[in-house]
Amino acid sequence: MRHEIGASHLCVIAADGADPGGVGRRHNGAMNRSADWLHQAQADLELAGVSAAAGHHEWACFACHQAVEKGLKGLHLRHGQQAWGHGLGRSWRDLPPVVATALAASVSDLEDRLRILDALYIPTRYPDSLPDGAPTDHFGRLQSEDALRHARSIVDAIAAALA
Repeated sequence: MRHEIGASHLCVIAADGADPGGVGRRHNGAMNRSADWLHQAQADLELAGVSAAAGHHEWACFACHQAVEKGLKGLHLRHGQQAWGHGLGRSWRDLPPVVATALAASVSDLEDRLRILDALYIPTRYPDSLPDGAPTDHFGRLQSEDALRHARSIVDAIAAALA
């Protein structure tokens, strides 16, 4: 096992990527909250659909990113890891190799899907990340449909991995 010190905790990770804590069991003095992270990921995905239907495509795109980020954090927790940051590609690459490989096998073009969603993290919220106008002026139905399709496939695969 190796020990990693995070901002406010010690995280123990088995050398083989095994889950030393188990779902719903104490791990490093805290409950494994992977199911809670998945539940919130699914709720964020639902909100993304509601936002898209209401014409708030920029917010739908951001919510898709958030859904996948939270799903990946749940997957990390299941395997005794903490995930830091907002980069989806990095979060996937930081999973135990066997877990990352299994997720990639269950979602076609996973890395490209994560790149598409990662590109939505900043410009969907901040006007100064765009050449002019507000994010609401730059994101439309096609972008939110695309983001929803990618996020659903990834969150569904994560849910299956956590089942």
